[in-house]
Amino acid sequence: MTVNYLEQPARPQAPVREAAFHQWTSANDAVWTFFYRRQSNYLLRFPEMADFEVSADGRDVRGWPATGAASSTVDHLYLNQVLPLALSRQGKLMLHGSAVDIDGHGVAFIGESGRGKSTLAASFATGGTRFLTDDGLHLEWVGGECRIIPSHPSIRLWEDSQEALISTTAAVAPALDFTTKSRMLAGADIAFCDQARPLRRIYFLGEGEASVPTMQPLRPAEALICLAKNSFLLDVEARDMLAQHFDDVSRLAQLPIYFILDYPRRYEALPQVCEAIIRHTCEPESRAT
Repeated sequence: MTVNYLEQPARPQAPVREAAFHQWTSANDAVWTFFYRRQSNYLLRFPEMADFEVSADGRDVRGWPATGAASSTVDHLYLNQVLPLALSRQGKLMLHGSAVDIDGHGVAFIGESGRGKSTLAASFATGGTRFLTDDGLHLEWVGGECRIIPSHPSIRLWEDSQEALISTTAAVAPALDFTTKSRMLAGADIAFCDQARPLRRIYFLGEGEASVPTMQPLRPAEALICLAKNSFLLDVEARDMLAQHFDDVSRLAQLPIYFILDYPRRYEALPQVCEAIIRHTCEPESRAT
């Protein structure tokens, strides 16, 4: 990753003079992140947890734990929230999605929080199919080929998913004080791919209403909307970056690789779901659609 990151000593979160131009909220409508635009950089504030300064070009990040916050909290926020946003300022195409390596091809899963992206990636990885990324999906064009770029070798899981899928011998990052999610580290129990893979499929995850795995193809216009809705963007008001991002997702949307994937949200069904995805991924494009 082309970001220089430096963690600083803990400090109190002093009032910010500038008005926030954007914010993220959690499921209970509490503000999760404030975005501030300053003269030479951006400030991302996670209340009572951490502050991050991101340079205007996205190449340098400094992080300060809030007073009393654990270092593991800052590491977690940087890897899963701030790093994808910083890369977006470099013009990288970043999406909210996980991905796995199936037979040398990158297969991505995109969807709203809670749809099961990480659980699906973990189900593959614990079965020996290597994962490429969890939540921060980085795509790059190399010549005429779009590739998935691997991220940090860890997967975040809720406690029930961890108990259902992960061996007790798997390595776990230090616990976090703001979430019951655990960050499971790649190793012998969780297979990780550290090499870029050509993009083969993008599955947008459905609501879990199907009784068996189903794949419904999407038209380019539909795919474009879904890609735009699931993008990481640090500055949602920067017109030059928005124009570039729209061009990138428009180009990406023209690929015949998009499907709505729905399946029963039961842990015992996951092996069947993974098998169905592998079969579908390996089919020729004409048959898959």
